[in-house]
Amino acid sequence: MSFSIEERGRANTPDYRVYFKNSEGNYISPFHDIPIYADEAENIFHAVVEVPRWTNAKMEIATKDALNPLIQDVKKGNLRYVANVFPHKGYIWNYGAIPQTWEDPGHKDADTGCCGDNDPIDVCDIGNKVCSRGEVIRVKVLGTLALIDEGETDWKVIVINTEDPEAADFNSIDDVRRLKPGYLEATFDWFRRYKVPDGKPENQFAFNGEFKDRDFAIETVKSTHEFWKALVAKKTDAGGLNW
Repeated sequence: MSFSIEERGRANTPDYRVYFKNSEGNYISPFHDIPIYADEAENIFHAVVEVPRWTNAKMEIATKDALNPLIQDVKKGNLRYVANVFPHKGYIWNYGAIPQTWEDPGHKDADTGCCGDNDPIDVCDIGNKVCSRGEVIRVKVLGTLALIDEGETDWKVIVINTEDPEAADFNSIDDVRRLKPGYLEATFDWFRRYKVPDGKPENQFAFNGEFKDRDFAIETVKSTHEFWKALVAKKTDAGGLNW
């Protein structure tokens, strides 16, 4: 299964869009039409790269637009960029989302005590490759961090690209801690402080900022897939989302 992109408009402008196509050349939604699983039996998921590592433009799937292209987020009329919070440069992983998932804003999570953020679930790919914007990769889930973003549950799932030459060595959050020392601490620090330059307070976390393990993370991803299925089956209020 292969996918391609079509860019429209000029990057770093409000008109810029990244549309997705399937192998037949038909336009598709990265939110709804790319399967969640690349290999369900092995718990290998697809992930859509919204923001390549080391870049700053806050790109995201436009969940309320037709075909859900990637767009740059806008706040108060201005395009959004994340600040370089020392010692970090832009996003410190390939950042994106798992298709066919949805963090339901009407569901209060039993663990976090907060409702979902109305978006697909986020991923941080720790592989060595710097991916390109709109790239669809196959990922292995390693763990998750429960960010509480302005009162909403915003899971950050730690994954590794299965094409990474070291992917076979990474099977748990402890492997990340052992083989990439300091990376989890940097991830926590990044999410804690990335909004501070905009005048906002530090972000909060469930579980005292602890990273939860692989099994917990996979179940979390699967639960957001169930919320997505309820959304497209019209069993849940879409809240303006385009599906």
